[in-house]
Amino acid sequence: MGAVKVDSFSEIESAFVTYIQDIVYCTMITVDSKGRPRARVLLPIWETVEGRPVGWLAAYKTPVKAAHLANNPHTTYSYWNPRQNAVFIDSLSYWVDDPEVKKYAWDLYAKGSPRGVGYNPRNFWRLGPEDPQYHVIRIDPWRVQVLRGSDLSSRLWTDELQR
Repeated sequence: MGAVKVDSFSEIESAFVTYIQDIVYCTMITVDSKGRPRARVLLPIWETVEGRPVGWLAAYKTPVKAAHLANNPHTTYSYWNPRQNAVFIDSLSYWVDDPEVKKYAWDLYAKGSPRGVGYNPRNFWRLGPEDPQYHVIRIDPWRVQVLRGSDLSSRLWTDELQR
């Protein structure tokens, strides 16, 4: 059974938010310079901007993650729960150094975006958004698939401009 393509992210936004609120943590996959994938579990936050999903990931700028994104910004974020509900997000991800944007992402984490997803970033970066160890990755999805486990129905949104 193939995925049903939708014309607008708004057609899958409710399921996207519901599953992310339920699952919270996801697997982020990057690719090294030899084309080998690397996975790690992280907690991005999400918002909808002008009808499109935008993600933010507060992260330590590890040498591996930095090298992978510098070489290839294409990433996949995968959410799954035991009921087989899943969200798959193919995207472009890149580091953001602008202090105002970093503060914006910090605030989204603190309030929860969507509600129930997030945490107090001071638990990791005690000096606040200016902490030199605090970094932010912006996630710009070009493909989002939501899969409902009860019947394996799948809906797919793509942004032709980002592909």
